[in-house]
Amino acid sequence: IGLTLGGGGLWLVTLGGSVFYLFAGLMFLITAGLLLMRKAVALWVYAVLVVAALAWAIWEVGFDWWQLGPRGGMIILLGLWLLTPWIRHPLGLRSPTGITYGANPWPLAVPVILAILVALYSMTTDPHDLAGELPADAVAATPAFGGSVPDGEWHQYGRTPFGQRYSPLDQINVQNVATLKEAWRYQTGDVKRPEDISETTYQVTPLKVKDTLYLCTPHNWAIALDAKTGKEKWKYDANSGMNPDRQHQTCRGVTYYADPAIAAGRPCAERVYLPTSDARLIALDATDGKICTSFADQGVLHLEAGMRYNPAGYYYSTSPPVAVAGKIIIGGAVNDNYSTQEQSGVIRAFDINTGALVWNWDSGNPDVTTPIADGQTYTTNSPNSWSVFTVDEGLGMVYIPLGNQVPDQLGINRSDNVEKFSSSIVALDIATGQLRWVRQTVHHDLWDMDVPAQPSLIDLTKQDGAVVPALVGPTKQGDLYVLDRRTGEPIIPVKEIPAPGGAVTGDHT
Repeated sequence: IGLTLGGGGLWLVTLGGSVFYLFAGLMFLITAGLLLMRKAVALWVYAVLVVAALAWAIWEVGFDWWQLGPRGGMIILLGLWLLTPWIRHPLGLRSPTGITYGANPWPLAVPVILAILVALYSMTTDPHDLAGELPADAVAATPAFGGSVPDGEWHQYGRTPFGQRYSPLDQINVQNVATLKEAWRYQTGDVKRPEDISETTYQVTPLKVKDTLYLCTPHNWAIALDAKTGKEKWKYDANSGMNPDRQHQTCRGVTYYADPAIAAGRPCAERVYLPTSDARLIALDATDGKICTSFADQGVLHLEAGMRYNPAGYYYSTSPPVAVAGKIIIGGAVNDNYSTQEQSGVIRAFDINTGALVWNWDSGNPDVTTPIADGQTYTTNSPNSWSVFTVDEGLGMVYIPLGNQVPDQLGINRSDNVEKFSSSIVALDIATGQLRWVRQTVHHDLWDMDVPAQPSLIDLTKQDGAVVPALVGPTKQGDLYVLDRRTGEPIIPVKEIPAPGGAVTGDHT
């Protein structure tokens, strides 16, 4: 251990790194030599190492258990081993009568106990916690902001097209929330099976339209419930099957649409669109769960069309599409790091009634958005969007959180378009699919920093009193991008800092 730490520590010092590992290696070697000579002072030397390691680790990372553990865990375990009787006994003194007294344990025991106490304390504290208080009074949102949704309803993934996730209801509040009692419970019956992939997860956000809840399950069952009683109204099983090559088996939600051209009460006047894990989009009658056969191919849209490389289980939809301006706009998920030749990350808009392709925006070929012809294919392996979109119909834009090109950790041979659009937020024209603007959050992403969340749209009042239509986009880095959603320009300044250095030959950071 001493030779390894010392040699590695010396190399680290020549690279400008910490001297502690070199020091620790020397202390291990000295302790080992004293143990071979059966000198009790070995425990004193090792005690100095324990104290130094504890001080160095706290100075470097504070009381963060997950960073303290790797820095001192092995040192403390070896310290406990040195305190065992069969190690201490040969290090002690022998009296004239032949009685052996083991080495005094306390010089080493005290710092070891102190280190253990520090470890226990670090497990109970959050070094990154920011203390604060939330306001007790609810803050009212702008009425009907982002679409007219009745107060007691939730029509889209983020409640409105603006993705604000805000409910104006105030019946449940901080004063009475502790007294809530269960009104009803519904078990979907869709449970993880032995043959399922590991990432089989329940992530649905139910929709509430009038007196009905609409939801989906990991295996793509669409379900309608009576919102008041929890009684099942209908259930539709998409029979998406099981493919061990899928990376995710989940459904985050369905899309609701009321067709203004069909009289209320007529078949498929209200529809629910269900995305599936075998790359289909299915149109269902919201009243009874029957397939709306006038949509696409007998009610089913096959999303693998136009993919040049199309292994089963590599491409699917996990998030609900958005319905706007007579179109249904959808992206798709691709398996991370399974291949360098995977399906396109194309974003497509289809006629919401017929399923006909209206436009396609492919980040690998972003300038051509007219529907591809039969026999043509989209760009292989272009950045995709597996998350949820946001819409501002007034500005005529749909906002797309984009991921990275696979493989995530290798950036060799990426095209100019991939470098431009990976890990970004893009705004597309709802009518044509043409790019309106792009804001990248990580340049040359080698760390799988997909933009993972639906952006939220707000009207932001600046210090000078001007009201700016804004977009707030959360990222995996923990940053919030606050942008003018008309142009993509930052409202709150964005500071760019260098990423961690180091890459394989031929790549860069």
